[in-house]
Parts: sequence; C-alpha cells; structure tokens
Amino acid sequence: MKKVFINGAISPQFIADSIAKHSTKKEIGAHSIFLGQVRNDVLDGKTVQAIEYTAYEEMADQQFHDIRESAFQKYNLTCMHIYHSLGVVGAGEICLYVFTSSKHRKDATEACSYIVERIKKEVSVWGKELFEDDTYVWKQNK
Repeated sequence: MKKVFINGAISPQFIADSIAKHSTKKEIGAHSIFLGQVRNDVLDGKTVQAIEYTAYEEMADQQFHDIRESAFQKYNLTCMHIYHSLGVVGAGEICLYVFTSSKHRKDATEACSYIVERIKKEVSVWGKELFEDDTYVWKQNK
C-alpha cells in the first residue's frame, strides 16, 4: 500500500515537486488537484487556530487503498496520489492533497472529485479543532 499520511501540514514545495515529477510522463494530458485547507472558522465566538488530525492508521490505510483501487477501476487514470496530514495543521495550511492524472480531463476531474467525496465519507480520520484560548472540540473529518 502507498504511504498516505504526512506529519504536519503538506507544504507547497511538496506539492510543486509532486507536479514537476509528472512532466516526464508524456502520455498524460490532464491533471486534477484538490487541496484541503484548514479554515479559521469561528465557533461559539472562538476562532480555530489549527486542527490536530489523528487516525486509526491501519484501518485508514486500508480505506485509502480501497478508494484508490475503486477509482482506478472506475476511471481511466494514469496515476493518482493521495496525502493526508496527521498532527497539528495551522489555519491556512494544507491538510489533504489529491492529485489525479489521465489522458483526458474528464477522467482526471471526475476521479479527483470522487476520491475526495469518498475520503470525507469513509476514512477513519478525526480532527480536533484547536482554538486561540487553548480549548478544543473533536469531530470526525467530514
């Protein structure tokens, strides 16, 4: 199974390097990218400063694998990458990166959306919202 989890935020440089590696794959005609970013929501008058992500990693790894396999069966993809943060990710930082590639844009864009929706509904990842006053609220990553 491919490694999905990254400790902390997913850096813009990591994303740029990932994209650059695909320039040698000349059969690809389209890429689609989804970037999930931590928002600084205001809940009950308190502003979210970060989210601390945790997961039941063994189960989540299997769920990510199943989603990958399903997407490859459903869409004509050349390649796909999924990365999700664990640990603390600050407001404004990237916590989810989904990158699909195919010969044609329709497969790349539809697959990317399909993968993100399945991750949000099925994968065992939780986020604890951390507020500026050091309080927190747990919620499933939906």
